[in-house]
Amino acid sequence: MSRRTALCAVLALAVSLVSAPAATAAADTGDPLARFRHQPLTWKSCIQGPDDDTGKELQKAGAECADVTVPLNYDDPGGRTVTVAISRIRATDTRRRIGPLLLNGGGPGGPTLGDPPWVRQAMKQVGARYDIVGVDPRFVGRSTPLDCRWPTGTSIHGAGTGRAGFDRAVAFARDLARRCRTSEGSVLPYVTTRNTARDMDIIRSALGERRISYLGYSYGSYLGEVYATMFPGRVDRMVLDGVIDSGRYSPRLLRGTEKANRQALADWASWTAARHTTYGLGRTRDAVLATVNRVQAAATRKPLKVGSHQVDEHTVPVIVLSGLSQDDDDAYGALAQAVRDMSRAARGRHVEPGPEFAETLKFVVTGSASAYGSVQSAILCGDVAAPRDPEVYWRDIQRSRARDPFLAPVTRNIGPCAFWDPPREAPTTVRSDFPALLVNATGDPRTLYSGAVAQRRNWPSSRLVTLRGTSQHGVYGVFGSACVDARVNAYLATGRLPAEDVTCEAQGRPGCRYGPGRPR
Repeated sequence: MSRRTALCAVLALAVSLVSAPAATAAADTGDPLARFRHQPLTWKSCIQGPDDDTGKELQKAGAECADVTVPLNYDDPGGRTVTVAISRIRATDTRRRIGPLLLNGGGPGGPTLGDPPWVRQAMKQVGARYDIVGVDPRFVGRSTPLDCRWPTGTSIHGAGTGRAGFDRAVAFARDLARRCRTSEGSVLPYVTTRNTARDMDIIRSALGERRISYLGYSYGSYLGEVYATMFPGRVDRMVLDGVIDSGRYSPRLLRGTEKANRQALADWASWTAARHTTYGLGRTRDAVLATVNRVQAAATRKPLKVGSHQVDEHTVPVIVLSGLSQDDDDAYGALAQAVRDMSRAARGRHVEPGPEFAETLKFVVTGSASAYGSVQSAILCGDVAAPRDPEVYWRDIQRSRARDPFLAPVTRNIGPCAFWDPPREAPTTVRSDFPALLVNATGDPRTLYSGAVAQRRNWPSSRLVTLRGTSQHGVYGVFGSACVDARVNAYLATGRLPAEDVTCEAQGRPGCRYGPGRPR
């Protein structure tokens, strides 16, 4: 889903060699993937240079890193290979060790190699019983790269306020797809969730494990659903936080989130109004929302100059939407400062954005994060086909514009998947039941609570932990709910799901408990 800073800081050194037992390898001589399943992993320091902050954090946490070799095309395991980068904090309670816990922080396309330290902290005592493994999926982060050389870090783009704006959005989406075909066409068919799940199983085997446990956020919930379907005997414990309804998974994941995002925007506006002396955006919720509308109207007439960047009618709502996934003071304050800067620019004032807004602008309106957006779209487009006729999107936008003229032109807009080659494989039909622990906030504006309820219905033997009363995306170890964290940790410790679904109440706005990271 929408990009946020990586889920947190990370690992370190230690050099060791792990190889599968010879007897197991011999039993698999007829397996065309045997050389991948039983490859030795060379563990090393995660630091890649003097400016590698992630590597330094990894080292501080006592972690180690390795590269896993996997086939580009699993139908041709003798052909081209790619590498998948992993990190690991080993269990310290070896007597009661449970096994590896693989992580995915979402995106799709988000790196997770740096996440084990903060996850280990969130797990408290039970963390000592797991090898906590961060994975940069194929073509992400430190794995074999993919970059379509986009002029932006995201394919999420507003349709503007009229037909001319929508036609520009169509041309923008078509150009993004063209750039990917031109620069990465040979690998695009293999950038899929199903292949990422296959890679996970190679990692499991290379670690010498019969089964893995899994913690997935946001898109990572869908990856977990697919892995449990493709490799049903290989999963021990599974936690899915920010749950995607597998029946609705498609490139148009934001479609239908308008109501939840409007509520999140209203909550932010109320918070900002109470701090008018700080931000100057209005003394009431409605006054703050009116300021946002004035910014969009000004950007429609003429792009706003913010520092060295131009912000137009296509990007203003994307910037606002990107600030609505976390219900905490830091995220609310960052969005308020961004709107304040854009409001000043709309009045013709010279504006130099603050550090956080500058980072967002760099991501949205420059190609500095092209690789992130490239992989995100490649996965979504490679998994499920999108409607190809631009008129389908135009009619959808026009129908929804009356209810939400600001956000619907973003959430229902056309994207590069409309111009992508058809997926190489059929979409995954996720299995009908699995005993997982599902976690979701009622007001989640990215992965809707209704999706968690639907997946709970799909998997009757699962249990759902609900955090009520917050517009929060990603809960466990992130929001600071002792109620939620305790339920997840009890399950990870015992492997026993709660006897029934659990509801926790959001108490105030605790903020990010374990670090600056955010599920994507």
